[in-house]
Amino acid sequence: MKTAPRGRFAAIVGVVAVAGMTLAACGGGSSSGESSSAAPAPETSSAAPAPAESSEAPADECTEPMAVNLQLQWFVQAQFGGYYAAKDKGFYAEQCLDVTILEGGVDIVPQTQLAQGAADYAIAWVPKALASREQGAGIVDVAQVFQRSGTLQVSWADSGISTPADLKGKKVGNWGFGNEYELFAGLTAAGLKPGKDVELVQQQFDMQALLNREIDAAQAMTYNEYAQVLEAVNPDTGELYQPEDFTVINWNDVGTAMYQDAIWASEERLSDPAYQDMTQRFVTASLKGWIYCRDNAEECAQIITANGSKLGASHQLWMMNEVNKLIWPSPAGVGIIVPELWVQTVTVALNTLNADEVTIITAEPGEAAYTNQYAEAANAALATEGLNTTGDAFAPLSVELKEGGA
Repeated sequence: MKTAPRGRFAAIVGVVAVAGMTLAACGGGSSSGESSSAAPAPETSSAAPAPAESSEAPADECTEPMAVNLQLQWFVQAQFGGYYAAKDKGFYAEQCLDVTILEGGVDIVPQTQLAQGAADYAIAWVPKALASREQGAGIVDVAQVFQRSGTLQVSWADSGISTPADLKGKKVGNWGFGNEYELFAGLTAAGLKPGKDVELVQQQFDMQALLNREIDAAQAMTYNEYAQVLEAVNPDTGELYQPEDFTVINWNDVGTAMYQDAIWASEERLSDPAYQDMTQRFVTASLKGWIYCRDNAEECAQIITANGSKLGASHQLWMMNEVNKLIWPSPAGVGIIVPELWVQTVTVALNTLNADEVTIITAEPGEAAYTNQYAEAANAALATEGLNTTGDAFAPLSVELKEGGA
């Protein structure tokens, strides 16, 4: 497998950062795609023929709902609130679908489950899925739900760590399993080799190693692990830790953020009109679920709890609120893949060295790796219901965390 010249990657990231067009931009609508190393992908893909004009199946005409299995990439939590809301509020039933939501786990790779036929659709981060696609998994991104990255690297405020370059020689925690790609991209952009210039530590899916000062920096999601440190009690004050007790590296700010949660479908099955129809129904209902969670965050947090999540009420609401920030606003429309942001993801993946000094992907994934056809049709259908599909007036909640997330 080939590696990418470090200088070329730094130049690309520089263009992205200077243009201010990262996944963190409130508009969420553009990023640098000017580098000659990555040709912009088309807005639609030949992988999926255009869906039928109408995907509506009124409940009184639904005689036998289509059975659908959705594979998540982790356990039930508000990260997947839109899908649980779509099921709970009857949006899938409106589309004549009987959806079973399959929880994920450490040993479950959603895109592999999809490629092997164990699921009809899967939720997966784009760089992970593109790596699997390059290895032969026939999968297509049919709805890009998250428009911004939620990955952080968190350190103590007194650690002297505020940039990726400051991680040199430090003990740097990460979860592995492809969750570390943005960290590695940031290190690569800073001229550091992940396998040599930092001490990589396999981190548990919590923040105890950081809180105990066993590592210098810990991987965290804005919607989960970052909340965990703010739910912990500072023994010196007897009060909860505050944001100023920590420093945070946000990969959106660095310019190495990549697209995360997306709905993936089977490329082979998309040649079947029946699967095309099912995909349209599923995407439409799922995006309606995310709109519902935008407008009813507290209720969606409760829906997640009712579906078996063991996370506390304040933590769950924090998660739902932070996930909404990653989705809304979506100026192009909810679930729409913005070509410039797709190019940024591909460019970063092509130029990021892992611990073995090989890149995440070695070649352009090609135009068949994604399509906007289903999300565009879903946005049009939902707009006819009077729903706001861009979230242009979205305002997040103010959530007060409690000890342990209770």
